[in-house]
Amino acid sequence: MAGPSLRPHVHWAQRHRELFLRVELSDVRNPDITITDNVLHFKAQGHGAKGDNIYEFEIEFLEPVEPKPVCRVTQRQLNITVQKKESNWWERLTKQEKRPLFLAPDFDRWLDESDAEMELKEKEEEKINKMKIESRVPKDPFKHLKKGYLIMYNLVQFLGFSWIFVNMTVRLFILGKGNFLCLADSFYDTFHTISDMMYFCQTLALMEIMNSLIGLVRSPLVPAVVQVFGRNFVLFVILGSLEEMQNKAVVFFIFYFWSIIELVRYPYYMLSCIGIEWKPLTWLRYTVWIPLYPLGALSEAVCIVQSIPIFSETGKFSLGLPNPLNVTIHFPFVLQIYLIALFLGTFVNFRHLYKQRKHHLGPKKRKMK
Repeated sequence: MAGPSLRPHVHWAQRHRELFLRVELSDVRNPDITITDNVLHFKAQGHGAKGDNIYEFEIEFLEPVEPKPVCRVTQRQLNITVQKKESNWWERLTKQEKRPLFLAPDFDRWLDESDAEMELKEKEEEKINKMKIESRVPKDPFKHLKKGYLIMYNLVQFLGFSWIFVNMTVRLFILGKGNFLCLADSFYDTFHTISDMMYFCQTLALMEIMNSLIGLVRSPLVPAVVQVFGRNFVLFVILGSLEEMQNKAVVFFIFYFWSIIELVRYPYYMLSCIGIEWKPLTWLRYTVWIPLYPLGALSEAVCIVQSIPIFSETGKFSLGLPNPLNVTIHFPFVLQIYLIALFLGTFVNFRHLYKQRKHHLGPKKRKMK
């Protein structure tokens, strides 16, 4: 059981605008700190000079202070900051001339009036210099125009990929309700149903590279180039040029994985443009890629592997160079090289997104005081 109330050791220091009180109590529990009629009332249970007890004290300040003290408890002590109502230097802390026995100067934070004035002057100069630097930075007259463009871009892309996702999902459930053959039809007819909108969205996605190049967004250039050109290579060069590939079931999975990723990514960027962060959407933005990017890359790789025999048979895009050696660049060989580049590009995007996930969803580091 706690013993009779005692006074702890209290150290104090001041600045022109603030008072600092350091109460020598460890393992503080249930602190009750209030200021009424310019008197600070303190009561708390903790371990002090007389062991674990209830400690309390009162201090009537020399001049008026704000009635809301700020308290910060650490394992070894309790710190109280009190704001003065007027910025000036006090000759002492308490209204009574004789200093209470439990009160002593805090020499770790103690400054003479001249030193405190110097510190205050340095802070004011730092503030003025910061304002001057900020005033020198030219204001962007196109700021709102750029923001409006980014909002519209992300909105259009979101609507486009939403149409793709909803259309594919509806066709999958409606056609797939019959039998396996009907389900296969929903896979094989994907390109002819969805390709126009996918062409539009992926062509528009080239703007993401331009946005990064001109500094309109802070996203790094390499991941944007890898994703946009990688997808467009599969869409335009392989699927768009080979009718034999357009009725493959793998097209469904490629388009479906792409659309799911963008249904999260574009709304996240659109809300970021207007300074809104919705935590569930942030979590989805930096989490859904973990299963979907490998599945998307695997689907693209399957598509490329399936196209190699067709390109070998037709000789499409293979180049015969007019030279004495009669060297021919076979496009299937280019695709085999591209397969390696595909997985390297996936690794680049994985690394980039993992860093972003740690930044946005990782534990926040506490600032040291």
